Amino acid sequence: MLRIGSIVLGVSDVPRAAAFWMEALGYVPREEAEDDWVVLVPAEGTGAQLSLGRSETPVQDQPRIHLDLYAGDAADQAAEVERLVSHGAERVDWDFYPDDADFIVLADPEGNRFCVIDTTHG
Repeated sequence: MLRIGSIVLGVSDVPRAAAFWMEALGYVPREEAEDDWVVLVPAEGTGAQLSLGRSETPVQDQPRIHLDLYAGDAADQAAEVERLVSHGAERVDWDFYPDDADFIVLADPEGNRFCVIDTTHG
């Protein structure tokens, strides 16, 4: 049976992206990072790996695949969004929010979009 080994993001600057995602998620490099590739893993315990590889393709405004980061509740979600913004994330002006959205769309310093989810919503 197969299992997901790693989620891979294409980035133009691997060290910059690694620095952001390590701060965002509390991850560390699995082994020494290269200029064009690094695999990040949770510093504490188990969880999904995040691999960052150099890419020259443009960032998608509406990516078909993205990360959902789970927050505990609305207050936790707001605090996490502010923390991520302080580390270089940007708020995305998203025209597709439903009226009662449980998510906030952000972009990492590379422009890759991801969501912060209020898991108690709804």
